[in-house]
Amino acid sequence: MPELRFDDGAAYEQVMGVWSRSVGEVFLDWLKPEQGLRWIDVGCGSGAFTELIVARCAPSDVQGIDPSEGQLAFARARPGAHGAVFQTGDAMALPFPAASFDLAVMALVLVFVPDPSKGVAELARIVRPGGLVATYMWDMLGGGFPLDPILDEMRAMGLAPTRPAHMEVSTLTALQGLWSAAGLRQIETREIIVQRTFADFDAFWTVETKAPSIAPVIAAMPPADVTALMQRVTARLPTDADGSITYSARAHAISGRKPD
Repeated sequence: MPELRFDDGAAYEQVMGVWSRSVGEVFLDWLKPEQGLRWIDVGCGSGAFTELIVARCAPSDVQGIDPSEGQLAFARARPGAHGAVFQTGDAMALPFPAASFDLAVMALVLVFVPDPSKGVAELARIVRPGGLVATYMWDMLGGGFPLDPILDEMRAMGLAPTRPAHMEVSTLTALQGLWSAAGLRQIETREIIVQRTFADFDAFWTVETKAPSIAPVIAAMPPADVTALMQRVTARLPTDADGSITYSARAHAISGRKPD
């Protein structure tokens, strides 16, 4: 299966950045982190969640790591991420010594890590004893992914959009297993439901079809099939009287502490 690549920071921001911030706000409300901590945002992408850390948590240090230089260029240009340091890196081999941070997070990343258990082990390695390791991930198997209205209809038409390699780790049971295996304690979980509103179907379609799992499939489809797909997606989305579309997505969150 082809690898999903996220290289266009501006497009990713439109597709997923808004969703990510909505979940991230609830996630931070839930974590209730102290101010002035040393943070690392692994798989920071366009910097949507990093910007929230800077705005809300007054970090003494915040590092953003991502494999895509295109995403990092967008993140570095964010006025709200001023003070954060962004660099390319591998989630399974983070370029920091042990106990470098108070809090290590992944935002909507874990299903893309080639070896999720190694990624979580790295998060645990780089936090200090007593430090927090946390993530939130769309419920990829339970219908919680924001792009499911399109992806589901694509599959119903016999199409095969590329999906993340490890969608199974998005379940709460799998997350709990990974956190326990990494030696983390005081593990807590929660479900986060968020909504997004688009002015009309055209606005929805223009934004959400920029996703790298969807754009190349649509580009290869005959126009008549694209029209049929649009009709199918329109039929399943809730449309208000003014033509606006509001629908929900669901994420799973987990946190745990490194033993002292």
